[in-house]
Amino acid sequence: MISILEGLLIFIAVSEAILGVLGNGFIGLVNCVDCVKNKKFSMIGFILTGLATSRIFLILLIITDGFIKLFSPDMYYSGKLIDFISYSWIIINQSSIWFATSLSIFYFLKIANFSHHIFLWLKGRINRVLHLLMGSLFISWLFTFPQIVRIINDNRMRSGNTTWDFNMPKSTFFTKQILVNLGVILLFTLCLVTCFLLIISLWRHNRRVQMKVTGPRDPSTEAHMKAMKLLISFIFLFILYFIGIVIEIVCFSMPENRLLFIFGMTTTAIYPCGHSLILILGNSKLKRVSLRALQQCKCCEAGTRLTAHRPAWGEMDVLRE
Repeated sequence: MISILEGLLIFIAVSEAILGVLGNGFIGLVNCVDCVKNKKFSMIGFILTGLATSRIFLILLIITDGFIKLFSPDMYYSGKLIDFISYSWIIINQSSIWFATSLSIFYFLKIANFSHHIFLWLKGRINRVLHLLMGSLFISWLFTFPQIVRIINDNRMRSGNTTWDFNMPKSTFFTKQILVNLGVILLFTLCLVTCFLLIISLWRHNRRVQMKVTGPRDPSTEAHMKAMKLLISFIFLFILYFIGIVIEIVCFSMPENRLLFIFGMTTTAIYPCGHSLILILGNSKLKRVSLRALQQCKCCEAGTRLTAHRPAWGEMDVLRE
């Protein structure tokens, strides 16, 4: 039996998953339609589509993994299921973080304004930088997969090839987890650094504009302020995501604490759901299409109600009289 608090957290996690799948599906669909319409695939379109697709799989994996751990732990820790989830987690999680990092670097090089020669050199070679970053993703996979294979084989040998055994020193367990997630930690750090630098650049720009202009804010300043708020929200969600992952990793060594694990799952699911909404609000094209879709839904709903409540011809005659 689950407690009321556990049930509430599970409901929140499922709601986050549904919103996340819808939001990321919308982002991917809009970019694919735009690609077909323009007959070309831009770098930002590729990043947004890849980010949305990887996050849909990430959300489904987080929820599926959490539900199996909660309701069928014996099936989870025996057989090949945990192996499949472990390999899938490496590919999907690192791909999602890679796309998020690429997006932050793309916006940083496109929007930020620094006079340092290294920044100017990178700004003129933005496509090469992103291709180089893609190579880092494959290097991370090449480093991570042997680590996870070694961990799986060691557990199989200790537990007689039947179930996973987590009765190892906590220092050894966490050291292995750090090695497995080293590529993710580096991408996470790079993403945060570029976001902070972009915030600094936007803040300096707003400060210079405010010193020159004494009247009301111009649209450019408002746009920069909005961008800063969206970036801060993204950083907050990204940090929450890693806190949730850490909580779930800690729960491996104490599987009896279900409430803490459910809290970690709910915290982890906030990021892929919340950031999709941030992207829709921050991207003018996505925001415009979403508003148009909402207006069409309202018009369809109003039309349905009008048809449902339309009086018959006899009733129309009575009303006229």
